[in-house]
Amino acid sequence: MHADSAPRPAPLPLPDLATIQALAREDMAAVDALIRRRLASDVVLINQVAEYIVGAGGKRLRPMLLLLAAGALGHRGADAHQLAAVVEFIHTATLLHDDVVDESDLRRGRRTANAVWGNAASVLVGDFLYSRSFQLMVELDRMEVMRILADTTNRIAEGEVLQLLHVRNPDTDEAAYLRVIERKTAVLFAAATRLGALLAGADAATCDALHDYGMNLGYAFQIADDVLDYASDAETLGKNLGDDLAEGKATLPLIHAMLHGDADTRGRLRHAIEHGDTDALPDVLQAIHNTGGLEYSRRRAFDYADAAERALDGLADNDYTAALRGLARYAVSRDH
Repeated sequence: MHADSAPRPAPLPLPDLATIQALAREDMAAVDALIRRRLASDVVLINQVAEYIVGAGGKRLRPMLLLLAAGALGHRGADAHQLAAVVEFIHTATLLHDDVVDESDLRRGRRTANAVWGNAASVLVGDFLYSRSFQLMVELDRMEVMRILADTTNRIAEGEVLQLLHVRNPDTDEAAYLRVIERKTAVLFAAATRLGALLAGADAATCDALHDYGMNLGYAFQIADDVLDYASDAETLGKNLGDDLAEGKATLPLIHAMLHGDADTRGRLRHAIEHGDTDALPDVLQAIHNTGGLEYSRRRAFDYADAAERALDGLADNDYTAALRGLARYAVSRDH
């Protein structure tokens, strides 16, 4: 799915993240309480690792998207809380597995679970969270809900493998990069917003519109995230600057620099990607700057954010719809 680049209208005043979080606070408190109840296991290590990850906080963006999508269509309730918890469990499981695969030692400014307890515990607790999420969704006894989430988790797993195939591959192009984002990030955003619409009893066209919103928001969010890896600092970002390079990941700023740099620049970037050479970071940053890689990537993120907003055009104007629009703006304007 490609966002077009139609001219953007003048921005409307939209709620900021704090206002959006305040709107969802009561429902999110119910989700957090449910998460902690359903994390419980008589295996102590599971409790320790899961609580460490879930207790780290973060913005809880994915479950909040489900609640906001349902709210935009007039639905709130225990079923939305339960599915929001499912979405957060799935996301948390992917983080545990991601950090092992990427050999990461820092996330949100804290040591990763694998750095604290080791890879084996992280993988196995990630498996626990996946299976717990399926227990929760089965309790709702809605086949369409289970189908969406089963398809989504399978696509996420495909994305993990697809990304692995592109590690230290300097020939990764923008299309391949976007295929990884679709599966690793955007499909869970899209599932969250589609499920919110489904719970509200929306018709097929409205469910599809909320799906399109989530998918485009996921692209915007991840591209903006990849820009920050070359444009922020470790203290603000909550991870090490240049981590993507260290892990051999060619993200959009670097892909753009590879495409538009001269032969010497391309040779140096190719070596840096193939070897995960963080010593080359100053050269890489200079190449990205010289080729306009950050500006290009930001434009692409804004294109997707605009497409996300347009997907909401058929919805009634209310605080929840405004919050969804506000999140599209937030996705591409944040500093961490």
